[in-house]
Amino acid sequence: MSLSKRDKEKQLQELTQIVSGIRLFNRECGKGGDGVDDLPAILSEAMPATSSKVQSEIDMTLEMAYTFTAIVEHFLSEPDELPDDVPLILLKECLMNLRQLETFLSVILHDVVDCARQTEALEIQFKARMENLRNTVQSKTAVPTAQVYPQFINLSHIWTGFQDEMVLLSVLSNIQSSLGPFSKVIWELFPDEILERLLGGIEVKTDNDRLMEMSDENSRINPHDITRDDFEVLYPETTKNFDRLPILYRGFCAWSLVNDKSFVLPSNPAIGVLLYNNNYYAFSTKEASYQFTEDPEKYIADVASAAKKSPELIQLLELHAQFAAITPYQEQDSGRYTEAPITKCDSGTQTDTHFMESNIVKSYEWNEWELRRKAIKLANLRTRVTHSMQTDLSNYKRDNTTQVYLPKDGDTQTKREESTSVPKPSRYMAGLRGCNSTKTTITMVDLTLDVDQT
Repeated sequence: MSLSKRDKEKQLQELTQIVSGIRLFNRECGKGGDGVDDLPAILSEAMPATSSKVQSEIDMTLEMAYTFTAIVEHFLSEPDELPDDVPLILLKECLMNLRQLETFLSVILHDVVDCARQTEALEIQFKARMENLRNTVQSKTAVPTAQVYPQFINLSHIWTGFQDEMVLLSVLSNIQSSLGPFSKVIWELFPDEILERLLGGIEVKTDNDRLMEMSDENSRINPHDITRDDFEVLYPETTKNFDRLPILYRGFCAWSLVNDKSFVLPSNPAIGVLLYNNNYYAFSTKEASYQFTEDPEKYIADVASAAKKSPELIQLLELHAQFAAITPYQEQDSGRYTEAPITKCDSGTQTDTHFMESNIVKSYEWNEWELRRKAIKLANLRTRVTHSMQTDLSNYKRDNTTQVYLPKDGDTQTKREESTSVPKPSRYMAGLRGCNSTKTTITMVDLTLDVDQT
């Protein structure tokens, strides 16, 4: 219990591998291992079936590609014979689609072959390890764990390799099945009756047939006919590993891609390969190569422009140097790894703090502890109760406010002045201080004078 999490996971993994190895050994000895599938036998049956299925798809795709190549090549030389209801650009796009499909299927077939080789190697290791276990255990009732546990773990690793190859084969089969709709689209656009009408006696040539036609000496590129000195012609008999040369555009003719507007015509390296700026170029005819040498930079730029208009050409022609954002598929046994170049640059960006005022949230709080404090405050409020009371004096009472106009001074002026005088009352009371007698007698005398007497 005192072990760390990583050590516990490691121990559980080792225990699982040991148990798996023991089950595999018991299954081989016929003493257990129920429910464990025979992966080597399943793989040995599935590999040839998958390989033959992919190969048949490649053969069918190539046959269609040869047909479309012959049709496009004929109507490029005889444009007047092209029917009005069949656009030439659609034929070229179908040909590009078929060539792409052939490339993808070839990659899948290459992976299936690698998977078969890996499976054979795992079977040899599995049999050798199982034989070592038999020799170690034999008929002993007890065997030291230090001798058998490492072998059980190794046996589990080999079996995991079988499982990985099984998953890989399933993935490749699913990919191959998902590529089926791409070829069905072409068959829907150009059924057999339309293709037969377009062919009309045109000879369909395979890639090998085209190579055989240009095998004579007169079809080869003559270095003396090239006026520029920055070109070098390479021939199969004078160049070592000629078949491994990294020919650009995946071996398609650069002249046909430009002059025939994205026509993917296979080149013929047997007539000679041009070396220009450490790049190898092959062409279908020697005349096409001569025209390329007159202005190579123009042809290279035009191929890139054609790829911009038809992005499917980027992967098909391996134009990853011109388009750095595209990373090609890596082939393990190709001997060359074409990767997207890494580019670096300095950049700066400046934005307003709040360029959209309506999106400012006033209640936003970045501090986590402040949010926790508010949450605790709200939680505490749920347990609080608000009390109120009312007395007799406050019953039906409320605060009132009144607004009045301020008083103002007023004056009045008349035409005449008048005055009124009243008499001033004066009274005298005698006897208030008392007198000699016991009875107090008060006498009041009115001394008020009239107004006229004053």
